[in-house]
Amino acid sequence: MSILRKIIEIDEERCDGCGQCVPGCAEGALQIVDGKARVLADKYCDGLGACIGECPNDALRIIEREAEEFDEVAVEEYLTERKKEEPATLPCGCPSTQIQSFLPQNVGESAPPVGEITSTLSHWPVQIRLVPANAPFLKGADLLVAADCVPVAFPSFHRDLLKGKVVMLGCPKFDAVDEYVQKFADIFRTAGIRSVTLAVMEVPCCSGLPMIVKKGMDAAGKQISIKEIVISPKGKILEASEKPSD
Repeated sequence: MSILRKIIEIDEERCDGCGQCVPGCAEGALQIVDGKARVLADKYCDGLGACIGECPNDALRIIEREAEEFDEVAVEEYLTERKKEEPATLPCGCPSTQIQSFLPQNVGESAPPVGEITSTLSHWPVQIRLVPANAPFLKGADLLVAADCVPVAFPSFHRDLLKGKVVMLGCPKFDAVDEYVQKFADIFRTAGIRSVTLAVMEVPCCSGLPMIVKKGMDAAGKQISIKEIVISPKGKILEASEKPSD
């Protein structure tokens, strides 16, 4: 039943899909879909606006319009089902595979010494086989897919490639190609990925990684801009090309 009530409205031009509003909605009404924040269903939104203060672009506001009544029972059922789909520990059972997101340096924390190299990794795990397609850190992300050898060979990997991106690492020579394709298809279908950067080595086996990612994208029916970077064994960028989304 629709009634006149307060509810969240999202300005799609202002929204950049950063996902900061999502954790602020205790009812789970907000998700990143195709790179934008969306209200999954009116009945999940209580209209209180707890998420508004989390948006850095002022893309959220409370309006009054005809909407389905807020349904607390439906929210509880939805959150219960979603919790089942987001395991805190991945199937291997090892504590080191717990899903984690690392926040930027907090206000009040001491800054690292001048000149000290710091990590720009924003999450854990990083291996393609271990990252679940519904991992929270994938929502609305700029995705970096890198061959396992790239971080070792490329000396400024954190500064020039990883910063501001979610990374997934793998080796198409030793891992299961079909599993990779399915994993990326699931990610592209549900996570609202904004862009993809592919970083591979100048070796024949690495040529399979771009193919895997593109097959996953095709299977998901998505068109997302892809930048491909080829690294030499001595750590030099040999080639960088970009394919815009259609």
